[in-house]
Amino acid sequence: MSIKNLYTNEPQGIYDAVTHADGPKGTLPLTPDMLKTLPSGNIFGMTMNAGEGWNTDTLANGDVMIISTKGGLRNPDGSPIAVGLHQGHYELDIQVAEAADEIKNMGLVPYAAFVSDPCDGRTQGTIGMFDSLPYRNDAAIVMKRLIRSLPTRKAVIGIASCDKGLPATMMALASMHDIATVLVPGGSTLMPNKGEDLGTVQTISVRFANGELSYEDAIRLGCSSCASSGGGCQFFGTAGTSQVIGESLGLALTHSALAPSGSVIWKDIARKSAIAAVEMEKNGITTKDVLTDHAIENAMILHAAFGGSTNLLLHLPAIAYAAGCRRPTVEDWARINKEVPRLVSVLPIGPVNYPTAAAFLAGGVPEVMLHLRKLGLLHEDVMTVTGSTLGENLDWWENSERRQACRKRLQEVDNLDPNEVIFSPEKAKEKGIGSTVTFPVGNIAPEGAVVKSTAIDPSVIDDDHVFRHTAKVKVFTSEKAAITALKEPGRIVAGDIMVVMGGGPLGTGMEETYQLTSALKNLPFGKHVSLITDARFSGVSTGACFGHVGPEALAGGPIGKLRDGDIVEIIVDTVKLEGSLNFIGTEDQPMTYEEGAAELAKRETNPDVRPDEDLPDDTRLWAALQDVSGGAWKGTVYDVDQIIKVLNAGKKVLGL
Repeated sequence: MSIKNLYTNEPQGIYDAVTHADGPKGTLPLTPDMLKTLPSGNIFGMTMNAGEGWNTDTLANGDVMIISTKGGLRNPDGSPIAVGLHQGHYELDIQVAEAADEIKNMGLVPYAAFVSDPCDGRTQGTIGMFDSLPYRNDAAIVMKRLIRSLPTRKAVIGIASCDKGLPATMMALASMHDIATVLVPGGSTLMPNKGEDLGTVQTISVRFANGELSYEDAIRLGCSSCASSGGGCQFFGTAGTSQVIGESLGLALTHSALAPSGSVIWKDIARKSAIAAVEMEKNGITTKDVLTDHAIENAMILHAAFGGSTNLLLHLPAIAYAAGCRRPTVEDWARINKEVPRLVSVLPIGPVNYPTAAAFLAGGVPEVMLHLRKLGLLHEDVMTVTGSTLGENLDWWENSERRQACRKRLQEVDNLDPNEVIFSPEKAKEKGIGSTVTFPVGNIAPEGAVVKSTAIDPSVIDDDHVFRHTAKVKVFTSEKAAITALKEPGRIVAGDIMVVMGGGPLGTGMEETYQLTSALKNLPFGKHVSLITDARFSGVSTGACFGHVGPEALAGGPIGKLRDGDIVEIIVDTVKLEGSLNFIGTEDQPMTYEEGAAELAKRETNPDVRPDEDLPDDTRLWAALQDVSGGAWKGTVYDVDQIIKVLNAGKKVLGL
């Protein structure tokens, strides 16, 4: 290639460029008083809208911002011009168009802005994961800046579907305290008629390496999992959980989370959300009226009832912080998970692994809420973006045509009883379904840790419903080293406890270690192996896997002081939802919990624990800022007042 070769065979007309053309016809809808009083930016904005071809007659009627995480580029027939980073954001332009068209029909001016998002599945096991959680904060900042860059906005609609883009969108909307905002959940990918879900299919490499899957099956299964080119993954991971949280907060319309992507009802949600946003503005309902401490608690209750992703322990506090609400604590999460029964049967923890779209047709969030209201668990007086209270929404839902039609459709299409997807509390108890999450503490995790206790294989839980595992640990100072060990037959065996340290925000940006948890789930001996880490897990993770261990190793946490051969005791009561993670000495020197804590306090952090050499500078900066703002258990947010306080103290000490 040379410049001479590059600039040959030019297309016809390439040099017919011009520097002038006729401007748009018509006039701006301005009065003399408006010309005198409006900021110049408002007037110039109309000029640019006219230049883009908008009907000038409506330019003064009102502006509505639509912000989405759209990625990729599609032809009108849906075929790809450029693929997105994941199917979750690939079709969001359809929902944007539906919302925008409805706004246009109301005589207002819709604006579309885009802040695309990454895919945790695509970056599993790569350094791309180091940008995943920090992206959430960055995207929320950019979204807020874009929203504020339209000073004439009357309302804001956010459209997103997946793991980080959806929490970022909710954080951005939550921070718009004094205007109307509505969230449009991006729905669910359809399941293939023959194939695996998008969680299971991520394990084809480790299953092939261990002789559990043929080459032919691996390459076919790897191709067939996405049965639609839009929506969040079919399992109830972080994407699906975030959609449920958005609706549970009252920030999204009733029965909008988890809709089958591409369907008429999925498109209609965007249209009805546009109507709701405009009506909120007319009626003076703002975001701060919707997002309250009681709304945050409702979302936590639904998280427990659905059996949601543990990543929401990071995201919901961040949304609460942005809204100016009280951030939930570990104690709050533990209390609610003890009070609230799990009622939903979906991937990945069942008891029957139905896809999330089935939960939508079974009635979704409002159907679960009907059961919870009978138990007196919900705050029904909270306002929602429908313009009605939660209680009023549920009164409508119970006798609605929508409820009856969707549940009937599930029976017709999948031959599935909706009551087998969303259980009553009595039926859930009869089936022995336990609450999802336990928050163990101990001398390894003094700030806490989290495990999906209901997803520990029942065959390794004792008759008294307590999981117990005491063993020498095998320590790994990176996820890379741990997955390499799992791929070497005989290196990790039944009965092992794996400790993976250095995976918190300061080490890797708090990477998601799904390739480890999914490998353990799909290897025949995996249910007999426990994993303890200061990293986080995918929402689809299952097994005896303990994450979010705090403090993280690089913040001086005790987890970073464990060594090969140390003995660790794990206890989880899956009924009482209580647990502990404790170092209890060595084979030659047994210790009490207190003695173990004292020993760990004396030790230096493992010298091999260090920030990953590929950790980007911007992620290092994010990690430092969130560390002084309270860290992972406070939502990995930026507490600006605290950051400024620490900076000023540091400047004083350094004489700057």
